[in-house]
Amino acid sequence: MKKINLRKLALFGFLLSLWPCAANAFEYSPLSFPNSHPKSFLTPTAWGASNGTIFFGIGGTFPAPYSDDNDGGAMLGVGIGDPYDAVGFHVGVVNYDLSDWERIGLNMQLHRYLGSGSSIAVGVERIMLTGEDLSDGDESYYIVFSQGLIDKVQANQEVSRTKLHYSIGVGKGRFSEKSPLDVATGKGEDGTWVFGNVAYELFEDINVICEWTGTNLSASVGKTFFISNSVPVAVTLGVADLTDNSGDGVRFIAGLSTAIWR
Repeated sequence: MKKINLRKLALFGFLLSLWPCAANAFEYSPLSFPNSHPKSFLTPTAWGASNGTIFFGIGGTFPAPYSDDNDGGAMLGVGIGDPYDAVGFHVGVVNYDLSDWERIGLNMQLHRYLGSGSSIAVGVERIMLTGEDLSDGDESYYIVFSQGLIDKVQANQEVSRTKLHYSIGVGKGRFSEKSPLDVATGKGEDGTWVFGNVAYELFEDINVICEWTGTNLSASVGKTFFISNSVPVAVTLGVADLTDNSGDGVRFIAGLSTAIWR
């Protein structure tokens, strides 16, 4: 059995989602897309970077599970391809510990826009390049479908934006396995394999997000600010481990991301 470092694993999930869904300019018409604010925090969505988009995210957990210490991580990545005419692909280099920079890995995702505000993706997380692996298993693979429900008020515009958005997916690794400390404290070994998220623009320009990670429930709020009407900066604040199904109590999580495109 490989040694696990829960502080690093705690950061892993939400580093996937720390870039704005609308970072790549949607210049295709007529199409429908979710609004520009974050859709998830700890779970993947089927929307990915493409067409030369470069993205960066940084996040933290306060505290890490089974620890009194805080921790943070960061990701830098690029998206290529065209998910509307063919397929998009993005890859992110992830640092799981800002304090030592010794655990570096890759996240990758292929994604395809299906029309009518929907997208599908397959991906893999935690392909380790340096340092110890972060779990007892191999990389975490997943497939996910995302759908935005069209806001009828905007339906006649060239590009419709949706207020309600959901994703549903199936995955192994962190979606299907609990940590050794969860097992040791009697919380069981298996996750549900199924994960999902729901986001709704409850307030003006702010998404309220609820997620099931496969092992626990989280809630957060997210908003994307635009600098000079072009550079997106997404901010997400939330709480994780809301049930006793995993972890040792509720923890605060926060993230900041941005993206640029050609």
